[in-house]
Amino acid sequence: MEDLPEKLNQEILFQGLGDFGISTATSSYAPIGFGDYHWHITGDDGQRWFVTVSDLEHKEHCGQGAAAALRGLRRAMDTAVHLSEQDGLGFVVAPRTTADGSSLVRLDPRYALAVFPHVDGRPGEFGQKLTDQEQDQVLELLAKLHSRTPPETTPHTDLEPPGLRGVHTALTELSGTWTGGPFSEPARELLAGHEATVRRRLSEFAELAARVRGRGAPLVVTHGEPHPGNLILGGDGYLLVDWDTVGLAVPERDLSLLSGDPAALARYTELTGHTPDREALALYRLRWSLLDVAEFVEWFRGEHRRTSDTEAAWQGFADTLDHLHSDATS
Repeated sequence: MEDLPEKLNQEILFQGLGDFGISTATSSYAPIGFGDYHWHITGDDGQRWFVTVSDLEHKEHCGQGAAAALRGLRRAMDTAVHLSEQDGLGFVVAPRTTADGSSLVRLDPRYALAVFPHVDGRPGEFGQKLTDQEQDQVLELLAKLHSRTPPETTPHTDLEPPGLRGVHTALTELSGTWTGGPFSEPARELLAGHEATVRRRLSEFAELAARVRGRGAPLVVTHGEPHPGNLILGGDGYLLVDWDTVGLAVPERDLSLLSGDPAALARYTELTGHTPDREALALYRLRWSLLDVAEFVEWFRGEHRRTSDTEAAWQGFADTLDHLHSDATS
């Protein structure tokens, strides 16, 4: 995020780092990513860390409400720790734990802190096109991940994106006035202009979900968002970061972010014997866009200000609706 978190006292942040045994020598805010807040920290021993603060009031994929989101986020971080330390998956960039083994520290009722080791390497970018060789390398990581016995802490994922009901509600309220902030009325007008497309894609999602559920395919440990923006190319290959979306699902949850064509995922089939389901790939690619719509609708219908983050969110909302339309007509 570009903006600093609202009403977070940085002294509380440094106190939280103390729970991880880190005494801060230098710190700098890292305005990267979208959703969480990050800092680069150097301890007084010279060790470098990448610190993430999560806003539990806006962490719906981990749970509805701050208390549930904290439980879900803790389970996700504990799962990453298990995959890294117990299963020996070296590509899992897992959080540091406190002296009592906790992977997460709650800073206050709204915010929670996780601490990750600094990783040397070349970070990818969201939307980056991987070469065939690079994609096969990522598929090899996913094949290893999906083959592991799920830790008991692994969260269950809901196929229906969090907030989707809010989109249905918003579609019934397009004739009114949205008053949450400067983007509320423009968002209402933009959604109204794409109403037919959104309704059609929601119906398509429901039909695909029913068919995929009906197949009863086995569930595996999935990362949730293994796109290039969550990859770091290190000396020994790719590393996967951002494990807050880890959860039990069919393999296509991860594979869909690499391709919607089973033929392009042949390396995964070679390693696992599983041929990706074309409809499940389509389902999760559509789910990704609808999840974005749900988050943007909630954001702009609620109270907000004009900031660099809401400016970026507005562009993301417009782009997502355009994508839903073009993908439906292609």
